[in-house]
Amino acid sequence: MDLTILYRGPLASCDYDCPYCPFAKRRDSREQLSADRAALERFTAWVAGRTGDRLSVLFTPWGEGLVRSWYRRALVELSHLPQVARVAIQTNLSGRTGWLSAADPERVALWCTYHPGQTPYDRFLGKCRELTSAGVRYSVGVVGFEEHLPEARRLRADLPEQVYLWVNAAEGRTYTDAEAERWTALDPLFPYSRHPHRSAGLPCRTGESVISVDGDGTVRRCHFVKEELGSLYDGSYRRALGPRACPLAVCDCHIGYVHLESLPLYDVFAGGVLERIPAAPAGPAAAGPSRLRLPLV
Repeated sequence: MDLTILYRGPLASCDYDCPYCPFAKRRDSREQLSADRAALERFTAWVAGRTGDRLSVLFTPWGEGLVRSWYRRALVELSHLPQVARVAIQTNLSGRTGWLSAADPERVALWCTYHPGQTPYDRFLGKCRELTSAGVRYSVGVVGFEEHLPEARRLRADLPEQVYLWVNAAEGRTYTDAEAERWTALDPLFPYSRHPHRSAGLPCRTGESVISVDGDGTVRRCHFVKEELGSLYDGSYRRALGPRACPLAVCDCHIGYVHLESLPLYDVFAGGVLERIPAAPAGPAAAGPSRLRLPLV
C-alpha cells in the first residue's frame, strides 16, 4: 500500500495567538499534553510496524508541535524508517532546530509559516538560515493580508532563491486583480489559493491514497469531511479505501485541494506535495506559464 497520512492529534496549544488563525487555540493541561503524547507515540509505533507499505506522513497540528519533544522525536524516528518516503510537519518555526541533525535530511521536511507581529523578523529568518545550512527541505509562507505585504517582500528578498515562498489567501478575503497581482509577484502559485475550488462530484485522491487520522486512530478521507472510514489500528479503514468524488461544494485549503485530481498540483509539487515545495522554481523569476502551470480562473 502506498499511502499519504495527514495526522492531527488533540494538541491545541500554541505559543502564538494570531488573530486571523482559523484554529481554536487553548492552553493544554498536563493531562491533555500527556494524552497527545500517548496518541502520537501510538501512531508512530503503528507506522514503524507497517514494513510492507510505503507511507508519507504530514503532521498538521492545531497548535505548535515542534515545541513538544514528542513531535521532534517522532519526526526523527520516522525519517529513518525505510517504509517512510517523507515525514513533514506544519510549524511556526519558533523552536530550536538543532534536533534536526539527528533526522534523515532526505526524508524530513518542514512547512513553515511566518506570522508578522508574533515573532521578530530577524529571529524567524535566522531559523530559516539554520535549516538551509543543515540541508533540511522546507518551504516558507505567509497569510495574504495587505499589512503583511512589506514583510513578505522582505522575506522573499532575504530567503535563498531555491526556497519557495507561498502565500495563502486570507480566509473570507476577496482580492481585486491588482491585489492578487502583487501577491502573485511573490508567489506565482497564489492564483490557486485566491479562490475556493469547486469540488462537488470531482475525483479526489483523499479516501483512496490519502487519509486523515486523528489521535484516536479514526480515519477520514480528509480533515474537512467528517464521514468516518474506520479505524487505523484495527485495520477496518482499509476496506473503505477507493476512488470517490468530493462531497463538499468547494475546497479552499491547500492541504485539501492539492489532492483534487481536477487540478495539476501533483505535477506542480512533484516530490514535495507534503512540504509544499514545487518541482520547478517558484520564485519571482519563475512567474510565467512556461515554468509553472497556473489555474484558469
